[in-house]
Amino acid sequence: MAEDLGSGQAGGATAARLLVNTHYIKDLSFENPNAPLIYGELHKGPNIDITINVDVNHLQDRLSEVVLELQVSAKVEEQTAFLVELEFAGLATVGEGVSQDEGDRLLLTEVPRLLFPFARAVIGDVTRDGGFPPLLINPIDFEELYRSRQESDARLAETGNG
Repeated sequence: MAEDLGSGQAGGATAARLLVNTHYIKDLSFENPNAPLIYGELHKGPNIDITINVDVNHLQDRLSEVVLELQVSAKVEEQTAFLVELEFAGLATVGEGVSQDEGDRLLLTEVPRLLFPFARAVIGDVTRDGGFPPLLINPIDFEELYRSRQESDARLAETGNG
């Protein structure tokens, strides 16, 4: 899988701004701690909590690993129905003409946007295979997450806590 995102120039000569070279499951955990009794309680409808994080590991000059971390907890009243922890990663190459700041933004927004459908499918499959209805996570606005993170970091820097 290689996904080319955008051209730095118009016309015939194109320079890719970002290339996703491959993607893969880095770590996956599924826990069903209250089986089989929890299946009788599912009619009450579980409360689902999802935590999302994006990390970038710079490997070489322009090659980075982007890790989309998803943690899902489903509870029926106080009992845990299931827990899923997934690290879904991709290797991405930032184009030569892309600045460091723009490259960081692309790695934290565009790569997770491309990885998300695959991670979503993994979570849907593992919850279904665990005996539950497949969990389909709504799309995520990674650009908004990036902006929120930038604003939070700026506030921490202003207060001297960063």
